[in-house]
Amino acid sequence: MPRSRRAARRGPGSARASSPASEEEAGSEVLSHCSSASEGASPGEEGAGSEAAGEQGQEEEEVEDRLKEHMDNLLDKSARTRQQALQGLRLAFSSRSLSEFLLERRLTLTDSLEKSLKKGKGEEQALAGTVLTLLCLQMGSSPEGEELFRSLKPLLVSVLTDGAASPSARQSCATALGMCCYIAAADLEDLVSCLSCLEGIFSPPSTGEGGSAPAQHGPLHCSALQSWSLLLTICPPSHIKSILDNRWLKLPPLLSSSSVALRILAGETIALVFELAQDMEEDLGHQDTEFLRAQLKVLATESNKYRAKTDRRKQRSIFRDILRFIESGEYQEETIRFGLECMYLDSWARQRTYQAFKEVLGSGIRHHLQNNELLREIFGLGPPLVLDAAALKASKVSRFEKHLYNSAAFKARTKARSRVRDKRADVL
Repeated sequence: MPRSRRAARRGPGSARASSPASEEEAGSEVLSHCSSASEGASPGEEGAGSEAAGEQGQEEEEVEDRLKEHMDNLLDKSARTRQQALQGLRLAFSSRSLSEFLLERRLTLTDSLEKSLKKGKGEEQALAGTVLTLLCLQMGSSPEGEELFRSLKPLLVSVLTDGAASPSARQSCATALGMCCYIAAADLEDLVSCLSCLEGIFSPPSTGEGGSAPAQHGPLHCSALQSWSLLLTICPPSHIKSILDNRWLKLPPLLSSSSVALRILAGETIALVFELAQDMEEDLGHQDTEFLRAQLKVLATESNKYRAKTDRRKQRSIFRDILRFIESGEYQEETIRFGLECMYLDSWARQRTYQAFKEVLGSGIRHHLQNNELLREIFGLGPPLVLDAAALKASKVSRFEKHLYNSAAFKARTKARSRVRDKRADVL
């Protein structure tokens, strides 16, 4: 099943969650800190702790009351009120863990989101698709999450393939279809049908092998390609082999798109396909890849003035990494830090998965990496860390320490760059 491959495709050591000390040392430090704090706690400190717990409980009640109000407003006659309610739910779902609260109200919320997708217009449909994605993320791969995906999948496909629908609504449904399928699809048929639907969006029948990409591309094509490549990371080997045989050849024409975002996404997806081929020991080294390498070299060194300077810089940087991976198999590892932990993105599959969740959660990605069991399972981070208030306070860096660190880093960076920029320096 698709879910069985979700935590796979990681290199050795890529799934570890690390901290400044080893796990055993960190555990002993936290335990000793807690024991010493409990032994030396005064009645005043105990009272302050109970007061903080009471304030936290009161805050949670206020959050739940606001969420209930937003859910009631989803049935309001005013479209503006419904949109504001959806925006409130989107912010809450992306920044908090609310699985227990939503579990009891999922059916009511699902019915309201279905009405917004069916009868809403433009922005309301787009917001409903985003909230649906976040709701599925909160439910996880549980039976309730599977039921949510199965009930709304036909509606998502309908809006996505409707040419008369709003572009923003179709884009949101493309993201929702890919993310919900990744999280909650239990059957291979659901996975294959979602892949086929998304492929029809970014690669219409008119774009065949050796053809040219359509002149105009928009965010809809980017969202469809991103969701398609995300689902590619959990495909079984048999289906991946069919994609490697011929269907991946629909990707190179997208490198000629007028959209820099789509060009970059297409390049990253091609790198992902080569990575999957290496894992399966499949050979893609035939005559088509020679022309592909030539395209990638052009994009990695492009300096056309009619493109924006920032776009050129970003494109060159990413395509240099893509070309290096295809030619030598080297991947530029990236470290993501959150709280006392960090994780490593050491493959195109992990990078694609992280970017997909980051786009949906925004700034809430760090909170969910720390507390959401689904994300921690996907990235192999283990159960959430449980730290007391004293340990959390000790882990925080003061503003003065941050200032000293930034000043030292700035000084070292200036010296290093000055030596390079000095015209009198020897050029070897």
